[in-house]
Amino acid sequence: MEIDPMETVEQLTEEQEENKQHRANQHLNILVAITVALLATFMGICKVKDDNIVQAMQQSQANKIDHWAFYQARNIREEVAKATELQLRLASKNAPAEQQADYLAAIDTYNKLAKEQREKKEELKKQAEQDQVDYDNANYKDDQFDLSDALLAIAISLLAVTALTKQKWLYYLSLVPTGFGVLMGVAGLLGLHIHPDALVAMLS
Repeated sequence: MEIDPMETVEQLTEEQEENKQHRANQHLNILVAITVALLATFMGICKVKDDNIVQAMQQSQANKIDHWAFYQARNIREEVAKATELQLRLASKNAPAEQQADYLAAIDTYNKLAKEQREKKEELKKQAEQDQVDYDNANYKDDQFDLSDALLAIAISLLAVTALTKQKWLYYLSLVPTGFGVLMGVAGLLGLHIHPDALVAMLS
């Protein structure tokens, strides 16, 4: 049996190409695995922070509702005190002289009560407005984490397709949402003012 040198060379070349392709695929799989692991870890950290922010938003919302409810209660008390004071003033004009001192004392009491309720009402208003500011600030960060989560989910989907198809260009494509997703996550973690308003408005 004769050995064809050309055939042997071709077989060796094919084996070398197959080995080269196999090593390239292994290298790509390792890149995909490391990237997915890093992204999953980063998403976990962001998830913990985002959950805390959502709890803070819920607390701010509850505080705002409570403060506005107390504000309305103080407002009603103030109006009742002012109405009672007015009635006492009108009644005092027709009251006997010996009762004037009692009327004046009662008028002064309701005047002080109305003033006290007005001051407490304004304090509650400030607290309710601050609750809204706190909510908006927390919601700003929550939007950043939501965008980060969505972008990184897209990146992981692309990485999964990359692992299946062995297409290296898909890996590089996945780095685009990865970069933006990590940027938004870091912005949320560090309190950076990066907030694509148009995109957030479209998704809201």
